[in-house]
Amino acid sequence: MRSPISRPSNCACTCAGATTKARITATLALADIIDIVFTAKPCAISLEAANPRHAHEWTLFETLKLPDGKVLIPGVIESKSNFIEHPELIAQRIGRYAERVGRENVIAGSDCGFGTWVGQAAVDPDVVYAKFKAMAEGAALASKQFWK
Repeated sequence: MRSPISRPSNCACTCAGATTKARITATLALADIIDIVFTAKPCAISLEAANPRHAHEWTLFETLKLPDGKVLIPGVIESKSNFIEHPELIAQRIGRYAERVGRENVIAGSDCGFGTWVGQAAVDPDVVYAKFKAMAEGAALASKQFWK
């Protein structure tokens, strides 16, 4: 299997700085930009997928074929809240993408970075580590399901 690390990844950030009430409901829909994103040279595409404004967009891949040579990195943990996702939820999020684009084309990721927005306090570092621990546990659960 080829390594997605051999080429850079691209982030399809659909929140576009959603830090005010006006912008939070005016984020970009993945369906509106995915054709442009797919033309980018990087093989790995990072998507906001845990963010409540984008958590439904996995359904796009029910009808959209992932181009050859592309890998998805859906965010399975949200980067702006102190809630720690349950590993089973994370496994479900990974599974939604794996079932549609192939298990070998999905890498679990985080929605953006932690503390990458203006005007809000960063997520506590202990919470960040707990979120990543939950992501590892969720990925292990998904691996048991998809890599029997």
